[in-house]
Amino acid sequence: MGAYLLRRLALLVPTLFGIILINFAIVQFAPGGPVEQMLAELRGQGATLGRLTGEGGGEARTAPGGGGESSAYRGARGLDPAVVAEIERTFGFDKPAHVRFFEMMKGYLTFDFGRSLFQGRPVIDLLREKLPVSISLGLWSTLLIYLVSIPLGIMKAVRDGTRFDFWTSAAVLVGYAIPGFLFAILLVVLFAGGSFLQVFPLRGLLSSGAEAWPFWQRAADYAWHMVLPITALVIGGFASLTMLTKNSFMDEIGKQYVLSARAKGAGENRVLYGHVFRNAMLLIIAGFPAAFIGILFTGALLVEIVFSLDGLGLLGFESAIRRDYPVMFGTLYLFTLLGLVMQIVGDVTYTLIDPRIDFEARR
Repeated sequence: MGAYLLRRLALLVPTLFGIILINFAIVQFAPGGPVEQMLAELRGQGATLGRLTGEGGGEARTAPGGGGESSAYRGARGLDPAVVAEIERTFGFDKPAHVRFFEMMKGYLTFDFGRSLFQGRPVIDLLREKLPVSISLGLWSTLLIYLVSIPLGIMKAVRDGTRFDFWTSAAVLVGYAIPGFLFAILLVVLFAGGSFLQVFPLRGLLSSGAEAWPFWQRAADYAWHMVLPITALVIGGFASLTMLTKNSFMDEIGKQYVLSARAKGAGENRVLYGHVFRNAMLLIIAGFPAAFIGILFTGALLVEIVFSLDGLGLLGFESAIRRDYPVMFGTLYLFTLLGLVMQIVGDVTYTLIDPRIDFEARR
């Protein structure tokens, strides 16, 4: 197992490098970068000033030297080339793309992600500030999804074809059909002052002034704030795991070793939880790290937006909209690194659950 882990860790670096490189190359061709946005704002301010003084309107005038018309930025027309050059230097776009990329990767080796172009703060501080929100959502939601899905899937497998199986399948179908963020909107409407009840808070993880409260009171307030967002994620995510658990159990129940155990007089609980459970749960339990990463990276984004939770998903979304490249690539780097590490953790979990699995024996 040690040699396999070393190989996986060695592959982590080129994989991470390749993902960042591909995304960096794509971004270079995306319109509306930070320089263009700043130039558009400056030109809009100039047009407004011209209308107020009676000098604007019609075609934008080119600055002396004709630099505005020859600039690569469409929004630079009518601006002094020195202003454009200063904006490029401020944002770091006065250097070639390959130089900027390797400087960025050099900083990433020490987790130096630079500074936000628009917030003026170190990106690592922003990530450290937002990470607890996303970790809270991902961890508690994944735990609750497993606590709901595994018992429900086992009961559906044992009672396959009964009324219980039929009615719970209807609930699973609803979970499949409606995404989590729509459940989040419904919960806001029903319980967070949307149109009916004002039972749960809508914003943040703690109430105003909660920092001065005793620990137990802060913990209760934190749990109260997390009820609705976690409920939305659990309702939107339990369906697939429930059906996977049911199908895994039914597949194992039909195997020869189960028939042999029953023929030897083993009780039903002994058969189910002494023999079937360990084999059926191999894929499900070992997939916990991947499920956590999936909720952390994808499912929680829109839920964070709906409940105004200032986490990594919302930060990455806003940075992509504003073309705040240091923040955008910092969150991408962190997400990718966590995802790759969690894949390795998942492989280790496989071997812990079933020691018969030997990754080093694979060719």
